[in-house]
Amino acid sequence: MQVANKVILNTGALYGRMLITVFISLYATRLVLNLLGAADYGLFNLISGVIAMLSFLNIAMTISTQRYMSFYLGTKDSHKLRAVFNASVLLHFILGLAMVLLFEMAGAYLLRYVLNYPVERTMAAKLIFQFMVVSAFFTIISVPYDATLIAQENMVMVAALGVAESLGKLLIAVALQYTGYDKLIVYGGLMALLTVLLLLFKQVYCGMKYDESRISIRRYFDRHLLKEMFAYAGWNMFGAGSVVARNQGLALLLNVFFGTIVNAAYGIANQVNAQLSYFSVTMLRALNPQIIKSEGSGDRPRMLRLAMIASKFSFYLLSFFAIPMMIEMPFVLQCWLKQVPEYTVMMCRLIVVATLINQLSAGIQVAVQSVGKIRKYQVVVSTMVLLNLPVAWLLLKAGYPSSAVLVSAIAIEVVSGIYRMIAARKITGLSPWLFTRQVVIRAIVPALLSVTLAGIPQLFLPQGFVRLGITTLVSVTGMIVWVRLVGLTPEEVTKITQLFSRGLSKLQARLVVLKAN
Repeated sequence: MQVANKVILNTGALYGRMLITVFISLYATRLVLNLLGAADYGLFNLISGVIAMLSFLNIAMTISTQRYMSFYLGTKDSHKLRAVFNASVLLHFILGLAMVLLFEMAGAYLLRYVLNYPVERTMAAKLIFQFMVVSAFFTIISVPYDATLIAQENMVMVAALGVAESLGKLLIAVALQYTGYDKLIVYGGLMALLTVLLLLFKQVYCGMKYDESRISIRRYFDRHLLKEMFAYAGWNMFGAGSVVARNQGLALLLNVFFGTIVNAAYGIANQVNAQLSYFSVTMLRALNPQIIKSEGSGDRPRMLRLAMIASKFSFYLLSFFAIPMMIEMPFVLQCWLKQVPEYTVMMCRLIVVATLINQLSAGIQVAVQSVGKIRKYQVVVSTMVLLNLPVAWLLLKAGYPSSAVLVSAIAIEVVSGIYRMIAARKITGLSPWLFTRQVVIRAIVPALLSVTLAGIPQLFLPQGFVRLGITTLVSVTGMIVWVRLVGLTPEEVTKITQLFSRGLSKLQARLVVLKAN
């Protein structure tokens, strides 16, 4: 299968999953919020920040393993590929045990002295924390299998697993309606069980389909490779850990200053952001293996070209849906949740803006990962990310509202993006000025013009489904037009036109065959 067709197939599979999982996840969240109530839902989001943390750690560690697997798939070294997988299994088992020890040591102190929750929910909080520790361990040791599926570009199975996970969460939400036991405890226990079941399926499937994913640590033990991967994963975890520390640190600060109701708003905002981000993350997940394989095969110009395309198009895909969502956020949340916790609208909008800014440098991050020289890069970027915590504490201590925390996060994200461009020049040879012209300007201008157009219906129409539909139509249409006129280079227009024409021709040929039969 040609590379372009494979990327399109994988992207289509992941988008199919996204369309299913977004609606399932949103509905499941609504059920859980209504069944648990704002206070218990806020408590779960506060403690299950471990899960949110692990989603970032899981991505970081998956990228680390995938980087090596994709790299050696590019070099076509099957022995090295098997050695990478087995080193990854051993590495993540050790990391899983270390994380469990760390959680257990820190958990007792946090639950007793730091977290702010009703005293009568102490037992529930302790049990939820233990369930999250179990989920943490099994999430970490599943990383080699996730990386295998992505490196092999088996996005159909990745999509199927995503749908299965969402359906599992929906079934858990439905089951809560029929339990007479503490709903919060039941919810935490079933979520942990779902993590275990998903790992077992991945182990069986990958072991049957891919030779390199069969465990034989003694046979393929490579001390030098293990040390190299440990260092690489360590720096990636340091970078991911800074993101986790920022997100969960902000949750703790908001909890200390404002209580669990604000935590509920913050948790919902992160849910909305995660669902919207699927539109861009999905495309990146399909394209990332090709970026890394290009570096592995020695074709750096192609790697940089794909990295710039990844940055620009991930921003476009997020903007298509984020712009109308941000404009109509009050109505959308009201329809979704019925009871919208205070501050939720504001937090949703600000978090999505920060994510849009981050997407502008998404391709740069993959390019740096593919080269492998990440130590200094991760130290500087992680330090910038961690600055969110002291800045947020100072702002809240000075009496600023909760929104100030996310406004400062946006400003720091802008500075981090500028540094990523500078660092990319030293590590990969990518010119910051070329990246600014070809990606940043071509991405931001269509988005700003689309926001201007999408804001017009707000001036003339009352809130409701009609205005939501018109706003979405105007925003998406405007974005498509401006991307075509301003956002794409002539070469990109030609390539997209060719791919579309080729796909249309194949569809017409199949229709002719079907009619003949």
